[in-house]
Amino acid sequence: MGAFALATTPMIGVEVLAFTPYLGMLSALQLPDPWWKWATAVMVLLPLASPAGPDWFPARFFLMVWPIMLGGVLIRVFGDKARGGDRDPQSPRAGRRTRERVARDVHDVLGHTLTALSIKAELAARLIDVDPPRAGAELESIREIAGQALGEVRATVGGLRAANLEAELAAAPLVLADAGITTTVVGDVADTDPRHRTLLARVLRESVTNVVRHANATTVSLELSPHGPVVADDGAGFEDSDERGGFREGNGLRGMRERVSAAGGTLHIFGGPGTRLKVVLP
Repeated sequence: MGAFALATTPMIGVEVLAFTPYLGMLSALQLPDPWWKWATAVMVLLPLASPAGPDWFPARFFLMVWPIMLGGVLIRVFGDKARGGDRDPQSPRAGRRTRERVARDVHDVLGHTLTALSIKAELAARLIDVDPPRAGAELESIREIAGQALGEVRATVGGLRAANLEAELAAAPLVLADAGITTTVVGDVADTDPRHRTLLARVLRESVTNVVRHANATTVSLELSPHGPVVADDGAGFEDSDERGGFREGNGLRGMRERVSAAGGTLHIFGGPGTRLKVVLP
């Protein structure tokens, strides 16, 4: 990739700096310690030293480099922590449970947050020339979300983070609206079982993230009841699946199913047309 970047420099000039986030991410994932840290730092600082200077850097580059580079660095950091746990001779079973919990929590935090950041970054990039004030507002929103994500990651690593259903229910329509999706909410937090609200918050966050990333939907319905939530969209859908059949579950759905099962509940997913996710809790 470095050779490709150098070869294209005569043709695209300063735009060759668009290679640096990918080089930084690959460095974080592939190079041994501590070389990956130096290589990633160079890829972050290189655009600032370019002939174009800061005038080019924030508007076009920062929107792309932050989520890509941060994703690679966080995967490396938490991957190293997990491998370190594998080498711990004490309490392997407890260590495995801890790694699984951290993996689920990090996925919940970063999957949702990076999706929201990506949507807002794309929106700001489109608006920066046609509506600078609104683009500035989106950039300020990106800064706030990034700060919240940093706090959530710190709390997750410390095992202190507890999801909040009321906050997730308020945030979901905003994230979906940024992606051009209309949301209908049926019921409210008072309709849910207080014992399961932390779990429901995680289910809602993962469901919204999946809709934004995969569904290609235009409308979403969120239903809350004492027996559990239902999230339905009018997107692409897939073959009907109830218990792990008909499609391949990713880390998010697998983690959601494990959480629901641990609470004594069941997760049902139906497809075509659209997708309908239903959680039934005791």
